[in-house]
Amino acid sequence: MLNICAFGVPAASSFQTPSVLWSVINLFLLGLLSAGNTAIWVTYVNWTHSFPWRHSTLQRLRSVHDFFVVVVPVVQFFWLGVAGPGLLFGGSWDDLNPWMWGLVAFCSIGLVKLFIQTVRHQLRKSPATMVVTDSRVEEIAHRTDSPLVSEGKYQRLARLPGNEQLCVEFNEKTFYLDGLPGQLEGLTILHISDWHFLGTISKAFFVEVSEIIANDSADLVCFTGDLIDNQSLTDWIPDTLGKLNGRLGNYFILGNHDWYQEPKSIRKAMTDLDWIDVSSRTMTLDVDGNALEIGGDETPWMGEEPMFTSTADFKLLLAHTPDRFSAAKKQRVNLVLSGHNHGGQVQLPAIGPLYSPSRHDTKYASGLFHESPSMMHVSRGLSGRHPLRFRCLPEVTRITLRSESPPKS
Repeated sequence: MLNICAFGVPAASSFQTPSVLWSVINLFLLGLLSAGNTAIWVTYVNWTHSFPWRHSTLQRLRSVHDFFVVVVPVVQFFWLGVAGPGLLFGGSWDDLNPWMWGLVAFCSIGLVKLFIQTVRHQLRKSPATMVVTDSRVEEIAHRTDSPLVSEGKYQRLARLPGNEQLCVEFNEKTFYLDGLPGQLEGLTILHISDWHFLGTISKAFFVEVSEIIANDSADLVCFTGDLIDNQSLTDWIPDTLGKLNGRLGNYFILGNHDWYQEPKSIRKAMTDLDWIDVSSRTMTLDVDGNALEIGGDETPWMGEEPMFTSTADFKLLLAHTPDRFSAAKKQRVNLVLSGHNHGGQVQLPAIGPLYSPSRHDTKYASGLFHESPSMMHVSRGLSGRHPLRFRCLPEVTRITLRSESPPKS
């Protein structure tokens, strides 16, 4: 009879369980091990994509992930389930050799990682310093007769049933920040990120979104990188981002996908429309007698970390990747605006996001994070090179800063 005490299940003989039931149980256990294998290779992809490597290099590294995510489960089912001990045909775990146990141990590590990630996702709550005052979803296809998906490499992906790429969530969020100067009370920031002009999602989509947000005034408009995935589409900028106008100015940085293209040309296209490039530097605005210092961090792909002054009344950092949060905390930045991780683009029920190109894996996939003395807002972005969204809507967020204590629930 089957013995799987290694998994905490008593020997089959203890219950006189029919071998067919144990075969079903073993099939389930092999499925769990396959999930653990996938979790390990997803973590590998997330970690490698946090480094400043070119897109061609990352594609080669991604192919390793693609190979092992498919091959390991196949090998596992045939080697353990059919051949060898024949776990799917009444075999025993006692008959696994050391190499087989090594494979089981490898996959089990990933399974533990997946369990911890799931628990963290379920327990995570937004900090008490944030209150979402309004959130609405617009189906952009209902606002225009123009086609929103064009011919392109990923058009089939964009047309998949259930894909939410063309539904945008427009958020109004209020942040309560300790030490916010009274003159900055009520300051509004439009945070947008990761538009990824590639061509698969047509220009009409971005024009419609731009028209929606152009109607909502904001003191600052901040774009946190990844605008261009096809250099020829810089001519989309005037009819999209060019329509936005913050009372105190529009500020931007670029991201890794812009770095893959021609960043100098992208910067010029933005600055020609009066957007202010704050990459690798800071600048200070006088807002009713208070010094509001804005900086931009495009590292590790471009430039260097901006150095804030110690005398600013409020420090705002635009950082493409949330991995720069720890550096921002050392400089006592009040608020960090970031993107890059897209919320994972696909969030599984219970588990949450899997793919998030960060050395912190999915920890900062999207949302609001408070780690004293700094707060960070990570946008899910508006699009992506791969136009697929499931349980992870594209996002545009208008933030209002308050100094008083949040209302008690």
